[in-house]
Amino acid sequence: MSSKYNFIEHIEKGYVTKGDAITMGAAMYEGETVTDAYVKIPLKTLNRHGLIAGATGTGKTKTLQVLAENLSEKGIPVLLMDLKGDLSGIAQPSPGHRKIDERHAKIGFPFEAKNFPIEILSLSDQDGVRLRATVSEFGPVLLSRILDLTETQSGIVAVIFKYCDDHKMPLLDLKDFKKVLQYATGDGKKEFQESYGRISTASTGAILRKIIELEQQGADLFFGETSFDVEDLTRIDEDGRGYINIIRLTDIQDRPKLFSTFMLSLLAEIYETFPEQGDSGRPELVLFIDEAHLIFKQASSALLDQIESIVKLIRSKGIGLYFVTQNPTDIPEAVLGQLGLKIQHALRAFTAKDRKAIKLTAENYPDSDFYDTTEVLTSLGIGEALISALDEKGRPTPLAATMLRAPMSRMDVLTSKELAEVIDNSKLVEKYNEEIDRESAYEMLTEKIKKAEALEEKEKAARVQEEKKTSRRSSSRSTRQNPIIKVLTSATFIRSIFGILKKVIK
Repeated sequence: MSSKYNFIEHIEKGYVTKGDAITMGAAMYEGETVTDAYVKIPLKTLNRHGLIAGATGTGKTKTLQVLAENLSEKGIPVLLMDLKGDLSGIAQPSPGHRKIDERHAKIGFPFEAKNFPIEILSLSDQDGVRLRATVSEFGPVLLSRILDLTETQSGIVAVIFKYCDDHKMPLLDLKDFKKVLQYATGDGKKEFQESYGRISTASTGAILRKIIELEQQGADLFFGETSFDVEDLTRIDEDGRGYINIIRLTDIQDRPKLFSTFMLSLLAEIYETFPEQGDSGRPELVLFIDEAHLIFKQASSALLDQIESIVKLIRSKGIGLYFVTQNPTDIPEAVLGQLGLKIQHALRAFTAKDRKAIKLTAENYPDSDFYDTTEVLTSLGIGEALISALDEKGRPTPLAATMLRAPMSRMDVLTSKELAEVIDNSKLVEKYNEEIDRESAYEMLTEKIKKAEALEEKEKAARVQEEKKTSRRSSSRSTRQNPIIKVLTSATFIRSIFGILKKVIK
């Protein structure tokens, strides 16, 4: 092993920055923190994505909090997925603690308690700014991938969207989509067949079942109006700090389909909305996806392909994606290979499978003359992590076991009163929380079917009336006597005949 002096020189040289950077903490050598040996992440490389991993209780959430606070302070907006409900405390300053002071004394970095501007968002009925999107905004391709449809079924979805476009029928929620789907093989079967070809009832039934499955995970709350404008994620407060947008997801941990649907739609919308900017000096927005394995859990190969494509392309829009999970193996290799920053907290080796996972994790990090990576991974304490980032030229920085700084804000949840105050002061609640159910495909098709039924009833009544008239005319003709018969059967004619017969007989 090299000397401590060589180690310090190695760290200082590897983490020197010309532009602005976030200081994460101080490097550790042989288990001891080296004061002032700062480990820094350049703002310029924060759109290269990253990973925060480690076993439960090792400090992943606090690391996420440190990154979010520092980004906000530098005027960069942040979006956090809060599945455990312990990130709302960012709105209040840290009360401080003796252990925090001791930690920062070791790092050689002053501690300052601060609060940060936050916005509470929600996908469900929880309090906060409601996040919604319309079915039309998803489009046929993305919706088909989310539903994991076959090629034939995806073609039917494309036809449904085309029909609605042709007839100016907005597809806002799942109720709209289901109505058109049922109409295509029901009352509108003939209309669809003439314009778009025959649609199989079996295929529409299969699509309908997939939609119902999505609805059961709460997607009916997500699809609809008012659609959330992703530009509202990039707000800056009056002090020049970026807003930290926190999505409360505590009630959807058991609904991975809804979570992945939302994430994919959000990433797709950001990619479509934000302009190209290449490698600028700082990101426009940074997203932290906690419990990231939920995105990939039960995801189809088509859905994974879509996520991988967006991860690769969204960097050029100035967007940074950071996945937070227990083990790096939770993330697909194609995504893992795109991540520039890796912050690895301790892993626990309780089983042979765990030891194998640790060995694989160690291979994801640069070689080091100062660390046995496999050994360090199991010996890191709470609030310590292995860090490998990219320098300003895009090169991997030296691997550094780091004593991480403490969050400046509260490391706990807001009270109910504090949370209510944040939501009451929100400028977005009024904009997005009013439920709108304007006329769309469901109402338009229902009205169309009613008119068709009314017309059919009217035509049927007209046919019945005509049949009655025809019947009466026929009956009238059948009962009207022929003039000759009328003469022959008249009383005068009969009396004349009898008179003549009487004369003849006489």
